Amino acid sequence: MKQYLDLFVAFFRSGMLGFGGGPSAIPLVHKEVVGTFKWMNDEEFGDTLALANALPGPINTKMAGYIGYRVAGILGLFTAILSSILPTIALMIILLTSLSAFKDQPWVQGMTKAVVPVVGVMLAVLTWQFFQNGQKGMGWKGNLAMVAVSFVIMEILGIHPGVLIAGLLAWALFGREKKAETEAVEKERKTI
Repeated sequence: MKQYLDLFVAFFRSGMLGFGGGPSAIPLVHKEVVGTFKWMNDEEFGDTLALANALPGPINTKMAGYIGYRVAGILGLFTAILSSILPTIALMIILLTSLSAFKDQPWVQGMTKAVVPVVGVMLAVLTWQFFQNGQKGMGWKGNLAMVAVSFVIMEILGIHPGVLIAGLLAWALFGREKKAETEAVEKERKTI
């Protein structure tokens, strides 16, 4: 029962504090899943995030569903998804009725403008953490090359990030297997 309560609390908090939707909620989900409850490590969270980005739909609910299922099965999936959407539903009803009356007030406009840099810093911190984790596997040069190639593919060539992520997942799945097979054959040849 405790795991369901923990799932509810983790995704309710990230849903409640994730102002602006998915991108702002990702660092909060990371904090809950990796930092607070330790259901995943950074690498597993990065893999989950990459897969969630490649699929259609809101990222917070996709991640909640997967992590909830991983932690507590089908009931965990429903608990996590429900707790991630309840804050949005409640806040939409409450805030839209309240803020529509005050939308032209300077304090409301200032509040919405102040959130943007905070979300930017949160995403930058998460990006730096992923970059450091990538350095362990690929090194700094490999990491920088991956960033440069990804930038060219997405920004200059205009290819959707989901296509890039799918390609990288396929390369990780099939490229490593081929490399391991090649290394095994080479090792066998040397022993003969």
